[in-house]
Amino acid sequence: MSDERLKRVAEPPSPGAAEAARPEDGPDRADNSISRRGALKVIAAGAALGAAASCAPEDAARSAESAHEALSGFEPLPPSNPLAAGTAADPDLLAPVVPWEMVLTDEEMRLVAALSDVIIPADERSPSASEVGVPDYVNEFVSAPAHTEQLTRLRGGLAWLNREARERFGAGDFPALTVEQQHEICDEIRFEPDAPAELKPQARFFDAFRDMVSTGFWTTEEGMRDLGYVGNIPLPSFDGPPPEVLEQLGLSGEDLA
Repeated sequence: MSDERLKRVAEPPSPGAAEAARPEDGPDRADNSISRRGALKVIAAGAALGAAASCAPEDAARSAESAHEALSGFEPLPPSNPLAAGTAADPDLLAPVVPWEMVLTDEEMRLVAALSDVIIPADERSPSASEVGVPDYVNEFVSAPAHTEQLTRLRGGLAWLNREARERFGAGDFPALTVEQQHEICDEIRFEPDAPAELKPQARFFDAFRDMVSTGFWTTEEGMRDLGYVGNIPLPSFDGPPPEVLEQLGLSGEDLA
């Protein structure tokens, strides 16, 4: 190795050269590691949040906003309640918003509503799934950026339902069928182990859709009343388990004392 090359290897790079050699911090980084600039932002945000703990409520809210801006690079929306501003990564649970656009078309929403009502129709105990907003829940769920697989499965299943409606009954689409005709199609895919081999993908779609509809329906007030769920209700006092429950368990009030 020549003396000149040895000299270049031995000499440390100048500060300017090191700065030029460092890749830009930003979304195009090749790996998932945190950048130097990002690490400094997190440290600054942590310091701001630590200081907020000993501040007055209004000062704590401002400190949280400063931390949010340091992490994200943009100013947060003003919270509906300054005392519930949260940290840099927390949503405002008192004024929830969906931060992504809804992607299902009007035609797809008609299909979702029709299929939802096949699964949970109206009866003497409760309204149908579509009447309590389940299609909106499904739309919000599959529109989430992390749920592209669920969106693809849903759209494929809905397209299959429309095709079956046309080929079997000459209808324009699945919602145009009678309830009996809709059931005839869905009965073939309602339970994957019993579905024909060629309809296994459609049965998996129906199973996933049924889960979404069930979740959306039984987390509404109407759905919880349908279940007879009595939780989430504050009690002025608690007198202990009912006597019939204790009797079934072979216990008495003295056993709980």
